[in-house]
This record gives sequence, structure tokens and C-alpha cells, in this order.
Amino acid sequence: MRLLSYLLDGEARYGAAVDGGVVDLTRRIGRDYSDVKALIAANALADAQEAVAGQKPDHALDKLVLLPPVLAPEKLWCIGVNYAERNAEYKDNSDLPKYPSLFVRSMSSMTGSGQTLEKPKVSEQLDYEGELVIVIGHGGRHIKREQAWSHIFGMTLCNEGTIRDWLRHGKFNVTQGKNFDRSGSIGPWIVTADELDPRGPHDIITRVNGEVRQQDTTERLMFPFDYLISYLSTFATLKPGDMIVTGTPTGAGVRFDPPRWLKVGDVVEVESSRIGVLRNTVAAEQ
Repeated sequence: MRLLSYLLDGEARYGAAVDGGVVDLTRRIGRDYSDVKALIAANALADAQEAVAGQKPDHALDKLVLLPPVLAPEKLWCIGVNYAERNAEYKDNSDLPKYPSLFVRSMSSMTGSGQTLEKPKVSEQLDYEGELVIVIGHGGRHIKREQAWSHIFGMTLCNEGTIRDWLRHGKFNVTQGKNFDRSGSIGPWIVTADELDPRGPHDIITRVNGEVRQQDTTERLMFPFDYLISYLSTFATLKPGDMIVTGTPTGAGVRFDPPRWLKVGDVVEVESSRIGVLRNTVAAEQ
């Protein structure tokens, strides 16, 4: 199932993408699941599937304003330096990391597929980072690695947009450069784990104006999905709807000589063959 969130007449709603459009689930399911996060928390995927069966689409997909699939996750974790060769890109002669690099983002820094990414007034260094995202279904603390797969509800995509010259404003963090409003995106939908085995392998590709900039596969992750769930749940209780952005391959704009920053009008596409395409155009901050 492909679950998505969208705006209709100014109201946030959710539904399922099907052939020919979107079936609205906001009020179709008998129980009151107000959004995708509530549906996940109630373990109500079967109810959603029953509600969609045999229904004709209520809306054309291309007429909707898409939002990130989970509107208000308690946690949006982001993993850095997770694909082979990413550590070497830093050219600091450091050993391979023993533990994942980790930071958090606010949802105000994310927009949905088809919406504009915002190039801020204060920087020319807006960069792209295409990434796979795992969405937590059944939460928990101290999750054993061999049990981690059963905690994944599904997968989506992220352009983990970054303002590079703001990454080092603080001594110990990258938070500023990772949290500019509408600098990144998530979507277009969550493909549920019953249709998309999180174990993979999963491909990931990023294009800018049709040119391939990043391409890799989860077979080359240094910290696989099951490890990340076990590691993160050691210190924090994972909740239904939490999202883990699992790292970007080599080839971000900052790694070119000279760097290739995103410009107004550029189109960024992040794709995984079993999930779909997350597509955004860059616009200037107003």
C-alpha cells in the first residue's frame, strides 16, 4: 500500500495512491484515525486496505498538494556517513566510523513531493542529499537487532537538503545547516512493508535536471537498517511514525570541484525503483 498525506481545500488529509489517483481515507475508515501517524499507531493497516479495496480514486494525484507522509513524527533522525566511500569524501584520513553519525531535523525543514525547495536569502550553498527513509511501525526500547525488521512499517524517500556554509556555525553541531525552513523534502508516500521488504536490497539515485549525481544500493551501507533501529532504541524509545533518514551516497554537490550548488529553477529527483520518485523544484526564499 502507498499511503500519503495531502492538502485539500486547506485541510490536511490522507489516503492511498492507487492506479488512476488517490483514494481518500480521512473519513472512509470506520474508526477515527485522524492521520497516517494515528493509523500506524493503531496498527490499522488492515482497516485501510479493506477501505481501499474496490474503490475508485477520489482525486487525481497530480491535482493534489502533497505533504510529507507523516506530518508530525515525534522524531526525525538523520544518519550521516553511511555508504561506502562516504568517509573518504571528507579527506581527513580518519578511520571508518565505529558508530553512526546522528542529528535531528524539524518537520518545518521538510516539504512534500512536488512542492518547492527554498533557497535561503543568506546562503548560496543549498545542496541535495538523496536518501532512503524507514518509518517505524511498532515502537520500543532496547530493540534487539534480530527483531528490528518487524518494527518497520514501511519506507519512503528524502532529499535531505543542506545549507553547507551553516553546518559549522556551532562548535559541536550541524543543526543550523540542516534545519532551514523547506530546505528538504520527504515523500511522495510510504510503501508499506507488506509490499516492500525493508531487507532489500534497495537502490537509490539522485538526479539534478536529469543528470545523475548519486547512485548506490543498501548492500553497501556501513550501518544497515536493523542495526540503526537497535542502536537508536538503546538510548531513545522509538515511537510509531518516527522516521530514520538512513544516509546519502557519494556525489553531493559539495564534493565537486568547484562545488555544484542548487540554483533557482533546478529540479531535484530522488528515486528508488520499488518506492517511486520524490521530485522538487528550487525556488528563492520570499
